[in-house]
Amino acid sequence: MNITDVQAHVLAIPMAPGKQKMPWTWGNFNQVIISVHTDAGLTGYGEAFGYGVPQATASVVSEILKPMLVGADATQITALQDRMFRHTHLFGRYGVTNFAISGVDIALWDLAGKSAGLPLYRLFGGAEAADVPAYASLVRYAAPEHVSEAVAEARDEGYDAIKLHQVDLESVHVAREAAGEDILLMLDVNCAWTPDEALDIAMQCIPYNLYWLEEPIWPPEDFEALAHLGQASETPIATGENACTVYQFQHMMETGCAAFVQPSVTKVGGISEWRKVAALAEARNIQVASHSPYFGPGLLATAHLVAATPHAPWLEVLYAPQEASVFTEEPQVVEGMFAVPQGPGLGLEIDLDVLSRYRVA
Repeated sequence: MNITDVQAHVLAIPMAPGKQKMPWTWGNFNQVIISVHTDAGLTGYGEAFGYGVPQATASVVSEILKPMLVGADATQITALQDRMFRHTHLFGRYGVTNFAISGVDIALWDLAGKSAGLPLYRLFGGAEAADVPAYASLVRYAAPEHVSEAVAEARDEGYDAIKLHQVDLESVHVAREAAGEDILLMLDVNCAWTPDEALDIAMQCIPYNLYWLEEPIWPPEDFEALAHLGQASETPIATGENACTVYQFQHMMETGCAAFVQPSVTKVGGISEWRKVAALAEARNIQVASHSPYFGPGLLATAHLVAATPHAPWLEVLYAPQEASVFTEEPQVVEGMFAVPQGPGLGLEIDLDVLSRYRVA
């Protein structure tokens, strides 16, 4: 099964209008969907991280990766990933280069599942259940009352865990009041604070019983400062959504900075690299809280990985719907559970009309 073409589809799908007041959204939500075509008539789909830089990520796919992949055997995933890493390292091992490799790797695994006639989680060793627990990952709101409304809505929809993206204590306070004591509450501040600021706020958050505090320190690769914060505040730290390759995660884990590591399948190097990170975490008895605020193949790939990984207990679901889904059947969360698709590969079919309608020139 040889590769005949590799394409990057840059999309801009608007967020769906709703009753929630969401100023912190992306307007037209950029996605980079990767398609890998073969002479067997099968096409695999992946997703490469592209928020803010979709054309750059797509350019790496079309200008750098495609020439080295066309004609290759699509079933040789390990060899192809190694080839992509080795032939692109001069451009840097992180950022858009790795995002592009991630998207291609996901598409190759989708092809593997389709060729075998099995959903991906079956190729990864199977799963105990056909659905996985999901947590609602909220956007950042302008005012605490909007946070309270969103938390209450997610709670009423059956979510047992909710993540905030606020940077003020009042929002954390009202979120805990709206959630009640039985809901797990996480806080992601996207690297907002210095180490001293992070320690001060982490101590003030103790009464709110955070399940984890995510990426509290700038820069995110200051793993030693994160380790000190976790020890001093006795607050579980989650980090890793911006890390690429298993080697950066190895350094992270060696510092002991993370109670939860957060590989992002569209950034870290795809499914292949995600699984290496998960194996390393398992050997150190660290939980995997995969980063997956996506709507396309990146979300489905993560769902299959979580289903087959006992120490990855949650699927992150972005709590802000799009106007249209890239799939012919939109994935659903019911009572806080995400049903893992049972079709071959990623399990759902790409809606080619949506790819065409929302494509960015």
